Amino acid sequence: MATEATVTVPADQFPLGTVFAQLPDVSVELERLIPSRDVVIPYFWVRGTEVEDIEAAFTEHPGVKDIQLVDSVQDEYLLRVEWSLEYDDVLSVLTETDIPLIKATGTNKEWTFDIRGDSRSDVAAFHSRCREVGIPVTLTALHDLTPVETETEAALTDKQEEALVLAFDRGYFETPREVTMEELGDEFGISQQAVASRLRNGIKHILDDTLPETEQSND
Repeated sequence: MATEATVTVPADQFPLGTVFAQLPDVSVELERLIPSRDVVIPYFWVRGTEVEDIEAAFTEHPGVKDIQLVDSVQDEYLLRVEWSLEYDDVLSVLTETDIPLIKATGTNKEWTFDIRGDSRSDVAAFHSRCREVGIPVTLTALHDLTPVETETEAALTDKQEEALVLAFDRGYFETPREVTMEELGDEFGISQQAVASRLRNGIKHILDDTLPETEQSND
């Protein structure tokens, strides 16, 4: 089932984040993404500045081959960036794992990426690959692309469902376990106690809705 997810990375962990060192009040939004064999070409809108030479605001970065100004409208600038696939970042991992990018926005605090996979395992593979190459991604939302919601799903909070899905995809319920509670907490950016609470309460909701009610004995 097609699944959408939202992940975040710290602002300075994404090559275009260097702009915030000089222009901390701007926002950056992905316009579109064009992948090719050896380079990714994203088009970005930079908003909230009146700097004439906007290209100069981006310092050199090993992940960026070239930056060109395409158009400008008042304080909005459309930039074309040539992105090297040899540098490990979110865009190169998206291309490697063939995960479509729906939307990406950046501020001086963090970058937010909305992505879509054909299944939850695709999203899990993208997330795992990011962690493998040292990209500190945090999963903040995960949901199926379906308007149908079962009673069990309705009983779960978003955080409980996200924790259960990630734990299942990462192999927490396998024997032996393929991931620890602490590792799950690191991926969510929360403590292992918080993960345990979400899993425990989520499982309780599922059992409450699926197990038959026991009748009280009159004996």
